[in-house]
Amino acid sequence: MAALFGQTLPQLTEHLAHLGEKPYRARQLWEALYRQRVQSLDEVTTFPAALRSRLAESDTVGLPQIIQSATSVDGTERYLMQMADGETVETVWMPDGNGVEAAEEDPPSVVAADQRHVRTHSLRKPVDPRNQGALAEKGYHRATICVSSQVGCAVNCQFCLTAKLGIRRNLTAGEIAGQVAAVLSRHRIHIGKDRINLVFMGMGEPFLNYDAFMDAVRLLVEGMNLPESRMTVSTSGIEPAIRRFAQEAVRPRLALSLNASNDTVREAVMPITKKWKIADLLAALQTLPLGKRDWITFEYVLLGGINDQPEHAAEVLALLRGITSKVNLIVWNPGPGIAYTQPLPEDVDRFQKALIAGGIPTYIRRPRGRDIYAACGQLKRTVESVPAVPALVTLTA
Repeated sequence: MAALFGQTLPQLTEHLAHLGEKPYRARQLWEALYRQRVQSLDEVTTFPAALRSRLAESDTVGLPQIIQSATSVDGTERYLMQMADGETVETVWMPDGNGVEAAEEDPPSVVAADQRHVRTHSLRKPVDPRNQGALAEKGYHRATICVSSQVGCAVNCQFCLTAKLGIRRNLTAGEIAGQVAAVLSRHRIHIGKDRINLVFMGMGEPFLNYDAFMDAVRLLVEGMNLPESRMTVSTSGIEPAIRRFAQEAVRPRLALSLNASNDTVREAVMPITKKWKIADLLAALQTLPLGKRDWITFEYVLLGGINDQPEHAAEVLALLRGITSKVNLIVWNPGPGIAYTQPLPEDVDRFQKALIAGGIPTYIRRPRGRDIYAACGQLKRTVESVPAVPALVTLTA
């Protein structure tokens, strides 16, 4: 059976033309797949029953299926998504996000260290009942969906659980965008009423699956009406892909996983640095056309005693001087079999204050779903990681 979700409007037009149908039928199907987020062809009510039956003989909607979920004490939900061939990835739903969404939506500004949480909470504005969506009904201002781009990952970051899987295969554009559709439908999200952010920071390196990733972005923007300004893609640093990304007409925000202040440390924790040094990546980032409200985000996972000391903060300041940027600090999220430790709270605080004092807006990303292995660097597959935290996990089919 061929999956229809993931096909572009021209592809749907050609497909239906082979069945003798006019182009307007393709537009109806496009609307049903991406705006209405139908789960089956029986729900395409703009089609006569005979046409739905003919399509069903060879085609299916083809959305990924949520076959298992885990709920954190903080409200985060992690989903095991199964593809048509049986492969699985993980997708995460974070109600009210991870504490840095305010900075993702507004231009960065330098804030005092003791004010670092004010911006997130101050954006909680009253919602007009006439424009109330599903999030407001549940008491949330926004939500973030963390999306996977590959089954496994080939980058082999030493601090990341997903790296232990290796790479199994790339996801298709439909499988990437389909994760978003499945989660939106689960939570009855109304695009236009509910504020949804997307972060392509799940399993895999999006820029090693570049074409499918960008095709998924276009489907999300053109088909599902999700603005690219509310999307962020994170890369470990694929230098040619960054330069290619800079040429795209439709482009999410970009976040580089820096995670070290010099090549020696970065190569030890991110072996990909052997191929592309920090200087190469910064030069590629300079090709990005930035508007007045644009910036580059640098993600920095703090590893106790490895990259969290004052000399490292000073080196980061030197690296980022002259770049319109902000830094998200991520306290390392532990996982079984990974030999790192979390940084001391005072080291985290000192690191942030040093960057802010040097003129770089710096935020601490709040860990979400750490108890269910849903936090940054913990995605490995629900079926493998759930036994480590049975007391804190509620599983549903």
